[in-house]
Amino acid sequence: MAGNKRTSIVLQERDLRLIEALEIMRVVDREQARVVAGFHSTRRVNDRLLALTRAGFLKQAFVGSHQAVYWLPGKGPQDGDRKRGVAGEPAALFLRHRLEINRVHLLVGHASIPISGWWFVRWQGFQKPLSATLPLIPDGYFEIGSQQGFRPMFVEVDLGTESTPALAKKASLYVQLATSGEFSQIFGRSQFRVLVITTSERRLENLRSPIGKLTDKIFWFATLDAVSPEKFWTVSWLRPASSQLQSLL
Repeated sequence: MAGNKRTSIVLQERDLRLIEALEIMRVVDREQARVVAGFHSTRRVNDRLLALTRAGFLKQAFVGSHQAVYWLPGKGPQDGDRKRGVAGEPAALFLRHRLEINRVHLLVGHASIPISGWWFVRWQGFQKPLSATLPLIPDGYFEIGSQQGFRPMFVEVDLGTESTPALAKKASLYVQLATSGEFSQIFGRSQFRVLVITTSERRLENLRSPIGKLTDKIFWFATLDAVSPEKFWTVSWLRPASSQLQSLL
C-alpha cells in the first residue's frame, strides 16, 4: 500500500478516463488500466498508477504476491451486496471475480467485433437488484447492434466457488426476468441472452445440467478460455440442451 504522504499531480485526460471507468469496473489491474486509459507502454502505466495512488486518487492492494489492483477511494469495490475484507480492503476471491468480469467488459467494449455489421452499444454494471420484486444482481450486461437491431446479453462469471443450488436459483431469476415482462420494462428490449462463463469444461457441464432442467433457452455457456478476441464471438458456446458448439453471432 502507498504511504500516508500524498503528492500533488494535475489530472490528465487519461486519468479522467480511468477514473470514469472505475465508476463501473470498480477495480482494475495494470493491463486493464492501460486499455481503458489509453496508455501505450508498461512503464508509463506503472508510473502513472503509482503517481495517482500517491496523490490519493487511487487505492491499491495486491492479489497474491505480485498483481497490483486499483480502485477509487471511498468506493470500495465490494460496496453493496459483497462482504468487506480485512481493514476495508477487498478480498482476493472477490478481486479475481471482478477482474474476470472486467476482461469480458474490455473485450466487448474496447476490441472490435470481428464479424462485419456488428458494433458495441453499451455496458452496464450493477450493485443492487434489478427491481424490488426481482432480487437479481447480474455480473454485467451489454448490448451490441447491427442493421437488424440490438442483441442484449447478461454476463455471469463463475469461478467455481458458488454452490450449484445457488447458481440454479440465480438462473431461475433470469427465467423469471424473461417471462414476467420486467426485462422489457427495465431495459426497453424484447429478448436477452445470459452468457455463463466458467473455469473448466467439467464445471461447465455441472452448470448446464441443472440450468437445462429450468429452460433450454436464453443461456449460453463457455469457459474463461473463450474470453479472447479470436474465440468470444465464434464457435465457442454451448446451449443447455445441445452438445454442438455454436457461434455467439
